Amino acid sequence: MSDIPVRQRVADLIEAVTDGAVPATEALSGGSLVALGLDSLGMLRLVDAIELEYDVVVDLHHPDQRLDTLDDLVALLATAGADDTRTVS
Repeated sequence: MSDIPVRQRVADLIEAVTDGAVPATEALSGGSLVALGLDSLGMLRLVDAIELEYDVVVDLHHPDQRLDTLDDLVALLATAGADDTRTVS
């Protein structure tokens, strides 16, 4: 894991998985990732990248979990401890 703050690193991952279609600066500005252009394939790629980067398992089908904004993702990682292996739901 890098020394880059989690919020910035997840924004960078969003930019990477969308091949630049959703720039990190736009993700950092807040709002819905779907509205910014993250599609379902991009979300799967993002979850995979987050799982690899932070050694967590993200449950996309958890009924009480929102994953629509960068802050939702960062909160999810904070709950998981971001560096522990555990299921994030």
